[in-house]
Amino acid sequence: MLLPLACQAWAQAKPVNDATAPLHLLQPDYVTPYGKPSVEAVTKVLDRVFTYLDAASPAHAINAKTKKEITNFDQLDDDTVLAPGDFRLTSYEWGVTYAGMMLAAGATGDQRYNEYVNKRLTLLAKLSPATLKRMKADPKAKSPVRSMLQPHALDDIGAVCAAMIKAKRGGLQTDLTPLLNSCIEFIGTREFRFSDGTLARNRPQPNTLWLDDMFMAIPALAQLGKLTGDAKYYDDAVRQVKQFSDRMFNPQKGLYMHGWVQGMDVHPEFHWARANGWAVMTMVELLDVLPPEHPGYNMVLQQLRAHVKGLSAYQDGTGFWHQLIDRNDTYLETSATAIYAYSMARAINRGYIDKRAYAPAVILAWNAVATKVNAKGQVEGTCVGTGMGFDTAFYAYRPVNVYAAHGYGPVLLAGAEVITMIKTHQFEINDSSLQLVN
Repeated sequence: MLLPLACQAWAQAKPVNDATAPLHLLQPDYVTPYGKPSVEAVTKVLDRVFTYLDAASPAHAINAKTKKEITNFDQLDDDTVLAPGDFRLTSYEWGVTYAGMMLAAGATGDQRYNEYVNKRLTLLAKLSPATLKRMKADPKAKSPVRSMLQPHALDDIGAVCAAMIKAKRGGLQTDLTPLLNSCIEFIGTREFRFSDGTLARNRPQPNTLWLDDMFMAIPALAQLGKLTGDAKYYDDAVRQVKQFSDRMFNPQKGLYMHGWVQGMDVHPEFHWARANGWAVMTMVELLDVLPPEHPGYNMVLQQLRAHVKGLSAYQDGTGFWHQLIDRNDTYLETSATAIYAYSMARAINRGYIDKRAYAPAVILAWNAVATKVNAKGQVEGTCVGTGMGFDTAFYAYRPVNVYAAHGYGPVLLAGAEVITMIKTHQFEINDSSLQLVN
């Protein structure tokens, strides 16, 4: 949707002044395309990403020495590896990518996206029984799925677990039991927790909360609740939202700090963009499956609304958010912007937040993200993996890279949810500004 072009003719008239031309209709010099994109335009962006990822992340295992594909999964050995590509099929980032592919399939009707997920999750599932057998016989046995079956951190299993359950609920017939059991056991009994049950880590300082861990665990807990019908998973998920938020959310700014250390008297606040993205996406994902009658439902909903309000106030005029959200001297970052676009669009589509207030910001964010998907389908401007720091330079100078896997799932999620939003809501340009009208 473009602004009216009639003002161009007025601008060419002589003289041009307040008396002779409607100056308020002059075309602004936008950095990012302004106005509602077409479904076709969004779909083309998603298709470029898909085409790149389908080629860049092969769906088969090989023998590392002979390079031959392995089809008999009962004959694995220490030389069994996943076919090399640009990304790791077992990473938490790829858990987000699997979720994005499934959502894109639903939004576009293109089943290639679902096939991408089914092929790769089926591969991981088929590798699992033989790997468990080998690990039992030899505790040092190597396997490309060992980190998922014997996780050492929530990153190793949580996000992929949530995606697997979504795929299973969507009709995937492959037996995922070993991987799901690994997730249940690790989150439930092995991950370090505070005495009140809050999921925590002992790095970089003892007794540390990472905002990232809201996403690494809570969506998996929520999906387990939906899959099993056992309310204990919902109860734990809601408890995590409350206890993370009580310690890490700044209600004045409407933002979360990245890290909280129990032993610190002062808690430095570094509002890292992608971690705030994990938090807002977590609450949307939880509300999608949490029964409305659950006693914690309203708390999660109100926390989501407070966070969205805070985030929206810091959106840059380009449509992006900064690497440190409240520091305009840090760079504009793609993955966080995509996560916010997805989370806010989904919250609008599900009725969690005021659609008239936030839909224009979502469109601007998507338009910004779309400019970062290059002709190859690679996502530019994404911050690489990031630990936790307590100084500005650490965050401000983190590198960006097209091989930072964190950007791809969020772009797929955002594009898919924006397609749904623009299909189901009407927009117009009113006095030069984008407005949602129904």
